[in-house]
Amino acid sequence: MRAFIATTAALAVLGLTPAPSTPASSTPASYTPTGDAVAPPRADTTHRSTSLQRESVSITVYNQNFGLVREVRSIDLVSGSVDLEFADVASAIQPETVHIRPLEGPGLQVLEQNYQYDLLNPQKLLEKYVGRTITVYRTNPATGVEEAVEAEVLSVNGGTILEIDGEITFGHPGRLGFPEVPDNLIADPTLLWRLDSGGPRHVVEVSYLTGSLNWKSDYVMVLNENDTAADLTGWVTLTNQSGADYENATLQLVAGDVQRVSGGGQDELRRRMVADVAMEAAAPSFSEEAFFEYHLYTLERPADVVHNEQKQVVLLEAAGFPVTKRLIFHGAAHHYRGQYGEIARNQKVGVFLDFENREHEGLGMPLPKGVVRVYKRDASGAQQFVGEDLIDHTPRDERVRIRMGEAFDVVADRRQMDYQVVSRCVSESAWQIQIRNHKDEAVTVTLVEPAGGDWGVLSSSHPYERLDVGTFTFEPVVEARGETTVEYRVRVRWC
Repeated sequence: MRAFIATTAALAVLGLTPAPSTPASSTPASYTPTGDAVAPPRADTTHRSTSLQRESVSITVYNQNFGLVREVRSIDLVSGSVDLEFADVASAIQPETVHIRPLEGPGLQVLEQNYQYDLLNPQKLLEKYVGRTITVYRTNPATGVEEAVEAEVLSVNGGTILEIDGEITFGHPGRLGFPEVPDNLIADPTLLWRLDSGGPRHVVEVSYLTGSLNWKSDYVMVLNENDTAADLTGWVTLTNQSGADYENATLQLVAGDVQRVSGGGQDELRRRMVADVAMEAAAPSFSEEAFFEYHLYTLERPADVVHNEQKQVVLLEAAGFPVTKRLIFHGAAHHYRGQYGEIARNQKVGVFLDFENREHEGLGMPLPKGVVRVYKRDASGAQQFVGEDLIDHTPRDERVRIRMGEAFDVVADRRQMDYQVVSRCVSESAWQIQIRNHKDEAVTVTLVEPAGGDWGVLSSSHPYERLDVGTFTFEPVVEARGETTVEYRVRVRWC
């Protein structure tokens, strides 16, 4: 009942007036958006609309595995009560999200909507013929001639059970023949509307949400020789497993974390393997705009989005923007609350790349969440892979940090040289961090020391910076093939 009230309200917003529903027959041929079986609506005549009648189609794909489909079709009807089969919709459609809106024509009212998804397949066909007679064909091994006998289908639970010439049998090796396809089995998912038409020709807009439409971003970054600048190419990979083709479609992508209510039909969406990959490596062709609290990317030319296809399109390109390589060595807050001695020997130092997503540096487009893969040319000029990291949705004018891995030639030892309990929850400890650089050039290593609680540095061999309420950092320079030792003493209170 709630679903009917919601549908009525939606139709009223669209300018359509629902008529009182009529009792259904007992033969289930379709299902309402709530999943209840109903009879096929009966009207004066039935018409069918396919994708051949499309005047336009557009899809908006969200990076949460669903999309919004909007299509305009020209439909030929007659005056009076009409059944319209609206075919070539996505098999992963959420029927409760369907909207139909007349754009042109002499008047059109929606009386009833059903979604038919009882699809034709061998098992379903057998189920529909339980209690009915079919023909069984078997080749006579003696004559080699195919012979036909009539059989009644008794059951299809766990196998087909037939009655042939008064004998009950199963596992019969013959070929089965059926006189017709039942009316309540269809080849493709179909929306079925019962309409009150005021004339012959109408133009309608139909929109709905469907699952199994998804997209993601991937980025390729190429560093220059001295790791101070890079080129970046962003790719959009669109996956269509929705069960429908969208030819010459207007394509839009939404980046952001859109709230969705769980249980909205997503558990029943089909998962399929991707069959084809289409590459469109033209110049960047997406325009971007802020949309609500998200970002909308529009492909500035029509595209064919085919079922079971991956399509890749260039999202952005930037060249020569500045990059900063950082070597970072992290400590831990719990180190200051106990007696440890030597904590790490020959510990690897993390390698990171930082850049600013700013327009004056050749970027400036909000970057959708995705994997950044970084390459660099070796001495021979061959491009080599040096690391990858996942970035989150990043607005313009924000800093991006990518973790590349760990340095091979820069290692560090961390030792606790002294530990004293001052009072309950208060301690003092002395630390020594020795950094060794085996490279042929000097490096700067950032030591990140998360103290936690109330803390204070009592003494240090190098200048430090208070990064935030719980962290301080050192940035010592380590000469080529040299070593540097940072020493400091800190007091910490944690309760």
